[in-house]
Amino acid sequence: MDFALDDDQIMLQEVLRTFFGSQVPDSAVRARFDEPTGYDVRLWKRMAEELGLQGLAIPEEYGGGGFSFFELGLVLEEMGRVLLPSPFLGSCVMSAQLLLAIDDEAARGRLLPGIADGSVIVSVAFAEESGSWSTRDVTATATSDGDGWRIDGRKSYVLDGHAADSYLVIARASDGVGVFEVGGTAVGLTRTKSATMDLTRALAKVTFNSVPARRIGSAAATETAIEVMLDHTRIALAADSLGGIGRVLDMAVEYAKTREQFGRKIGSFQAIKHKCASMLMELEASRSAVYYALWAAAKGQADRPVVAPMVKAHCMDSYLAAAGENIQIHGGIGFTWEHPAHLYLKHARSSQALLGDSDLHRQILADRIGV
Repeated sequence: MDFALDDDQIMLQEVLRTFFGSQVPDSAVRARFDEPTGYDVRLWKRMAEELGLQGLAIPEEYGGGGFSFFELGLVLEEMGRVLLPSPFLGSCVMSAQLLLAIDDEAARGRLLPGIADGSVIVSVAFAEESGSWSTRDVTATATSDGDGWRIDGRKSYVLDGHAADSYLVIARASDGVGVFEVGGTAVGLTRTKSATMDLTRALAKVTFNSVPARRIGSAAATETAIEVMLDHTRIALAADSLGGIGRVLDMAVEYAKTREQFGRKIGSFQAIKHKCASMLMELEASRSAVYYALWAAAKGQADRPVVAPMVKAHCMDSYLAAAGENIQIHGGIGFTWEHPAHLYLKHARSSQALLGDSDLHRQILADRIGV
């Protein structure tokens, strides 16, 4: 692959950086923390109407832009730079990729157009109290009632699950694990927004008590489709983290160039130079890894199952290290609520935990390459 962006990708990146830089200052991020939705509804609408971001990587026949997963990764990178609170990851990545991977054309035609134009928020309800994202540990049940299905169980860590219009529920049926569509206002469904350390990413607990559902896809295709969705989400989280690493490096360098101590700019001290150099190394290594992973996902490369857990583990560790160094360079002010440095550290920690930590992903990698 060519690691250099082409002219269209560079233009997309520049447009996104300008747009998010002007629309999502630190104050705007904080303003979303106490809102019921957890995100700026008006900005979400502008993202769809002016830039078409929600449908960027959705095929044109479903109302999307028809771009590849690589361009979607550039969007996620710029969102990660500003810590944009939005349902983008859950709806436009997880749900859209699951629908594109599973063998159900009717479901794609029914759900993808709403995801693409931002009018519908769809969340994947997968993990349960154990925090496992493996289908082996799914205990929620789906029971056929003749005309349809009934879902029973409780799901945790559902991205934007408190405000979703629909859910794609991973539940266990008599013939194995399946994917089931459930409406956000279905009878028997209760949802509660979770208290989280990372206030920029909304999670919820969703309980299903004999909730009516519609099955999506065949039993034979479900496991593969779920793994494809998880791999794409791992890569998406890595792209988000790449943006965060770039932002904390910029933040640290700017502070080191202006803050004085003992009559000198702190950036002149060797210890601070070492920290900034380490952050730059984390950024460049992560950029190479993320761009290759995005390319592999976009092109359907055979090594995607190997690349996805590897890039997730690497970038989460790099993000945590860079966010921690940024706080150290800022000193006391970096620990205060008023300064944005702690928001990036918390976002890095939540990104590492989502889908499983780095040790788990190294184990997934080892299993996939037969070590």
